[in-house]
Amino acid sequence: MTLDLFVDTSRKGISMALSQIAQNGSAAIYEETVDTAARGETASSILDELLNRVGAHLEDIKRVLVTVGPGSFSGLRTGVAFCQGLCFSGKRELFGVSTLHALECFSGASDSASVAVVIRARPGYWYLRQTIDGKAEESFIETSEVSSRLKANSPKTVVIDEAATADEALTNLFKEIGAETVLDSGKPLNMWSTLFTSEKASLIQEANYIQPSYFEKLK
Repeated sequence: MTLDLFVDTSRKGISMALSQIAQNGSAAIYEETVDTAARGETASSILDELLNRVGAHLEDIKRVLVTVGPGSFSGLRTGVAFCQGLCFSGKRELFGVSTLHALECFSGASDSASVAVVIRARPGYWYLRQTIDGKAEESFIETSEVSSRLKANSPKTVVIDEAATADEALTNLFKEIGAETVLDSGKPLNMWSTLFTSEKASLIQEANYIQPSYFEKLK
């Protein structure tokens, strides 16, 4: 069995999924846990539970994808460290990707230029991702600037969080530019699997201070 592991600790709690891709591209096995109250120290037990549910072992995981923000600093630190630990032995590849880039995949669009991502940073401020002239841009900006940029480069689809759905100025903006909105929750994490081919393996560290949750001796 060959599995991909997806880990997101950049938002609320821990979201984790195991996925096996069949030769025809469909998901032969898919199990996911979303625990909005989970903390970093529970990541190991969540993974153990997922492995038990699919009847797999740690050795079956060959690729790990983890979100690296923007998001909760504490959550990001624990999520990245956990995944670095899993990949410390060199038995699997580790991919660190922007949270906004990962959320962009939830649009289901093949053309990133037609998609924007807007999620709350703090009151009155948002994280925005857009691809303009073939270059992805991620910004931390006020509501008025979000409006200006989306009007200037009207996307067909905007991936948003619950905070954006509750913001009247943004909801009116989305209607004005005729953009379809997609909520950033409730989607299977293996929609991020395309990032394994578009991104390079990264975040592998060999520093002695890493204390992985799972430690496998090099053979």
